[in-house]
Amino acid sequence: MENLFNTSSRFTLLAIEEMERFKYLYCTCLLVTYLLIVMFSSAIFIVVLINEALHQPMYILIANLMLNGIFGSSCFLPKLIVDLLLSSKVISRLECFIQSFCVTVFAYFEISAFTIMAYDTYLAVCHPLRYPTLMKNETALKLIGGSVVFNIVFVLVSVLLSAKLPLCGSHINNFFCDNMSIFILSCTDSSVNKLYGTIKFVIYLIVSLVIIAYSYMKVLAICFHISEDACRKAIHTLVTHSLNFSIFLVGALFIFIRYRLESVNLPLICHILLSLIGSTIPPLLNPVVYGIRTKALRVKVFSHIQKMNKKQFIMFQ
Repeated sequence: MENLFNTSSRFTLLAIEEMERFKYLYCTCLLVTYLLIVMFSSAIFIVVLINEALHQPMYILIANLMLNGIFGSSCFLPKLIVDLLLSSKVISRLECFIQSFCVTVFAYFEISAFTIMAYDTYLAVCHPLRYPTLMKNETALKLIGGSVVFNIVFVLVSVLLSAKLPLCGSHINNFFCDNMSIFILSCTDSSVNKLYGTIKFVIYLIVSLVIIAYSYMKVLAICFHISEDACRKAIHTLVTHSLNFSIFLVGALFIFIRYRLESVNLPLICHILLSLIGSTIPPLLNPVVYGIRTKALRVKVFSHIQKMNKKQFIMFQ
């Protein structure tokens, strides 16, 4: 019987069925959101890539965050838009687990990216003389690469555990696949899987929050002993990072609330809105906030846009 359950070849995404009543409205909003995420994030990434003056750890880490935002939104938005247009609400078993893996990796990597950025700010403010040797471009890239490998292995274990669960259903109350939705369909007691996932996420989040909180507290403490101009720049960077991380945490909170209310008889549209807000707002606002609050990026981005407009104008002359 267990083998029979485990051979389920596809899942039905009930949220897409619910969204079909206003599918053209949803498609328009989602397409605009996705294009804005890709456009804003790509602009910042390209500007950092082509400007040697921005080849510094701080901007490399920001560019890394932008790439993760593109990756995270690409995990589900293009497929969701196409599914709505084609009125397709099914996803194959393999696609479901791949999507679940990618979405989870995006979330964990977002946390690690903000953690590395907090550590970088701590070194820059608290150890300014040693900073050039402590945090080189190569060091930043190694930290990014290490977190990518660690998060992939970390998440892969959870996905493999959920893939082995015997399933007694094929209907998912969401518009994309994720581990928690799969756990809910399990025929057997999946408490071990849920406990592992919960403990793993809580420990990961607590360790990251401790590092971030410690780094920012040390930055605030050192601000009382440095010049007013340096203090203002340090606090500006700290506030920018904190604002973006808070946006991500609020998004994660919406997702968490949705799962906690899974057993509550709420309209499906509530689950849809919670998931949409939690999964689209962080990657949309990250490039906007950094583009506005980081002067060097703002100047370079506008300069890059002006050059592109001039080239287009010359081509049409």
